Amino acid sequence: MTPHDSLPLAEGSEGEAVADVQRRLEQLNLSTAPDPSGCFGAATRAAIEDFQRRRGLPIDGIVGSYTWSTLVEAGFSLGDRPLYRRVKMLRGDDVAELQRRLCALGFDTGRVDGIFGDLTAAAVTEFQDNAGLSTDGVVGDQTVLALLRLASRSLDPQLISAVRDRERLRQASPNLAGRALCLGDLGGMATVVGALARRLQRHGASVTVLSDPDEAAQAQAANLAEAEVYLGLRLDPGASRCRTMFYRGYTYESPGGRMLAELIATQLPSELGGSRDAAGMALPILRFTQMSAVVVESGPAERIVEHSGLLADALASACEHFAVASTAPIAHA
Repeated sequence: MTPHDSLPLAEGSEGEAVADVQRRLEQLNLSTAPDPSGCFGAATRAAIEDFQRRRGLPIDGIVGSYTWSTLVEAGFSLGDRPLYRRVKMLRGDDVAELQRRLCALGFDTGRVDGIFGDLTAAAVTEFQDNAGLSTDGVVGDQTVLALLRLASRSLDPQLISAVRDRERLRQASPNLAGRALCLGDLGGMATVVGALARRLQRHGASVTVLSDPDEAAQAQAANLAEAEVYLGLRLDPGASRCRTMFYRGYTYESPGGRMLAELIATQLPSELGGSRDAAGMALPILRFTQMSAVVVESGPAERIVEHSGLLADALASACEHFAVASTAPIAHA
């Protein structure tokens, strides 16, 4: 039995799956002592919460499927395994390190997200050609050595992916007319999503509404739609305020996502108890989408039902301001 077969794992769980999680945590210098091997106690929970905090995941101390897969990914370093484009795309810290190094050298992999997709594959082949290597698209020993040898000397190099993200934002239309937006109901927000879609359509936006409960499926649909913006809404019955989140992971954060998230945070009315801060996170939907993406979590349900129109108005206003502001120079990296 693999740990994945036993998920979720939480305080009180026991067995080899827990021992596997503890070994992976220890390899990342996250101690689970004094919990015995195979026993998910308070120390293991604290280590999981620390890991989730570092990785921009929801902090619940539970090893669900996404925390588990992120934990596995964290165990890979560049050079540990050959990297190449597969139908089921490779993911891991080694892929993120590859992307960071390529982008620092001017080879655009798209955002640094630890996912070996088409843009990363193209960047690898371009790098291999420039370095005089076989252009097979496989990151093996020779390609890794060449990357290390040609590493940028800057301690904090400007990544070409971030530069091009900002340039694409500046080249977009300064209003919503003709812009392609995807709105996602991530649970319990169908009414608000519908109201927001109507408001955006009145401003000329092309709006696609997504309702698949699977975040990866929503991300894939948004990517296939070639949307410029993804805005996901989730009802959190236990929440007392609204939260806005954008993609931040590894050494990268989405400039467009951050801008839109901050605009939403400032537009949220006091009746919704909105936070004025936007948080960089690596939630699946934020990581897997390829455009400027934001998730808004709101609660409790009674407040959202009462003020659904206000929330839709605030989100529509933020999208309008984003269309204008994104054409100006962006200060965030």
